[in-house]
Amino acid sequence: MNRNNIIVTALLFCVILISGCSAKKKVVHTKPKVTTETKNDIPVTVQQEIEIEEIEEFELIRNPDKQAPYVMREFRAAWIATVANINWPSKSGLSTQQQQREAIELLDFLKNHNYNAVIFQARPQADALYKSDLEPWSFFLSGTVGKAPNPYYDPLEFWINAAHERGLELHVWLNPYRAHHSTGGPISEKSLVKKHPEFVVGLKNGMWWMDPSKQATQDHSAAVVMDIVKRYNIDGIHFDDYFYPYASYNKGQDFPDAASYQEYLKTGGKLTKPDWRREEINLFVERIYKEIKEEKPEVKFGISPFGIWRPGYPKSIKGMDQYNELYADAKLWLNKGWIDYFTPQLYWKINQTAQSFPVLLGWWDEENTQKRHLWPGINLDFGGDALNLDETINQIMLTRGMLTDSKGTVHWSIAPLLKYPSLAKGILDGPYNKEALVPASPWLNNDIPKKPQVQAKIVNDKVVINWQNKDSENISQWVIYYKGGGDWNHKIVGGKENQLELALSLNENDNTNHIQTIGVTAVSKTGIESDFMEIIVTKMSLKAEF
Repeated sequence: MNRNNIIVTALLFCVILISGCSAKKKVVHTKPKVTTETKNDIPVTVQQEIEIEEIEEFELIRNPDKQAPYVMREFRAAWIATVANINWPSKSGLSTQQQQREAIELLDFLKNHNYNAVIFQARPQADALYKSDLEPWSFFLSGTVGKAPNPYYDPLEFWINAAHERGLELHVWLNPYRAHHSTGGPISEKSLVKKHPEFVVGLKNGMWWMDPSKQATQDHSAAVVMDIVKRYNIDGIHFDDYFYPYASYNKGQDFPDAASYQEYLKTGGKLTKPDWRREEINLFVERIYKEIKEEKPEVKFGISPFGIWRPGYPKSIKGMDQYNELYADAKLWLNKGWIDYFTPQLYWKINQTAQSFPVLLGWWDEENTQKRHLWPGINLDFGGDALNLDETINQIMLTRGMLTDSKGTVHWSIAPLLKYPSLAKGILDGPYNKEALVPASPWLNNDIPKKPQVQAKIVNDKVVINWQNKDSENISQWVIYYKGGGDWNHKIVGGKENQLELALSLNENDNTNHIQTIGVTAVSKTGIESDFMEIIVTKMSLKAEF
């Protein structure tokens, strides 16, 4: 054995000793070699082909704990309306398979466009898009009130599971007082209108409404909310702006609750009718918040009120007075902290002076004295692709700049994103070009989840990462970090996932796929991220001549 072979053998033995968690990749190729030989006592230059074997060795080295790389925190949600079949299902009477296929298409769209939450309307008119003993199956599913899907499935459970598989939060959107919508088909014996006429009144536009002042109304709606909170693995409960109905719903006439108000006065009540109405709404909002927190503190409660509290607040603002029309004192709910996130419907343009988006957002931010999440609702459809895109991106960027502690917007609705492909692509290429985590809610639970146990191995041209956490039931998401020669990248997956494969490039100039460092963190249901363990993938090259 010559000297060169001895060195090569020794090096190979050393590599084997230190590469217990490594993987090899052999590349055999030929290379010209120029040598000098002596022929007939005359030096002669000879060129020959020799084989070179490259052995690529990868080793995983675990570094001590360090801070996780930066990932943007921003609530990115879209409303999905079921009333009147606005967004889903596309029409009533679809088969179970068709309904589920449409749901998956919508959720895949949101995931692929880097949204992280969906606000799903599960109770459009005192009915249920889920199995309920309190209210009938929704007309908007089958076209018949009270008719369950066939073959049977629970739509809400399906949406929750499919959203969580994609790492999306699911917030259940309920209308607390609407008993029957004008598009909700004929009123059947199973309808709340028939079953509880003592607290339901009719409106001039064909809708029926529960009287918000009635204790029976509040008890029933609270029971519906808590039934969902107790039985389903949801991330939030969401109310929109329908408290007392808009005046137009009753053709300008006063809400028909005169008898209820007289009963209140007979018991010694002193409030004026408007104050009395607002007080009943306030009591209900506070009650819902407290009951949710007593049952499941990590479930967020959000409200999306009309975007203007009162005309003149601030002074340049004009528009409907929700305080005196819907009897919604939305400012009070925000001041008191009876919500975890607040989504005023700021559906106007930036330069629309009397209802300016940034002016109203700034006013609501000043009223956010409890420092809850303020994630405005924005309108996506102003009549054309280019106008929609510019206005939407500008509003998202304004929100980021004004709400630095907790960024976020909720998009009304998913429909324009599907209608205008350039709008969806422009948002994805622009402000939503990377996945984001939902901002944390430390007032709900600030416990840091346990750091996941991570294993990684290299299989062919992929890094296969596995992780686990003994406290996985309280984990909503995992963040997988990876870095080549450039900046950190990341992927966010659902809490039930435990493996991810990343492409591995042998080219060190490939900053995206040439993986050098990886790590995994756990994210709790309130958005708290675990400690970070960095794992370094090292490569050692050894060349030998044969």
